[in-house]
Amino acid sequence: MELTGFELIAALFILVLAAFVGYEVVSKVPTMLHTPLMSGANAVHGVIVVGAMFVAASAEGPLRVILALVAVILGTINVVGGFVVTDRMLDMFKRRPEGKSPEGKRPEGKGSEAKG
Repeated sequence: MELTGFELIAALFILVLAAFVGYEVVSKVPTMLHTPLMSGANAVHGVIVVGAMFVAASAEGPLRVILALVAVILGTINVVGGFVVTDRMLDMFKRRPEGKSPEGKRPEGKGSEAKG
C-alpha cells in the first residue's frame, strides 16, 4: 500500500493533532483522577497491542514483520509498565498498620520517647 503525497501529509497531520489533543486533555486532569485515567489508558493500549498482533500476522516482507514485532514489544512494555505504576499509585492509598510510617519505623513523637 503506497501513500500519495497528500495522504502522507494528511496522516502526519492527524498524528500531530492527536498528540496535541491528547497532551491538552491529560494535562488538565486533576491529580486525584490520574490513577483511573492510567487504568483506562492501559486498557486502551491493550487493545492496540492486539491490533498490532493482527498486523504482525498479516505482514508481508521482512521489514514489515520486524516493524510489527517491534510495535508489539514496545506496546507490551508500555502496558506492563503502566500497570506497575498504577499498582504503586494504588499502594499509596492503602492503610498502614497503626503507628507505622511508610518506612516501617515509628514516627517521632508518637511513643518513641520514654514516659516518666
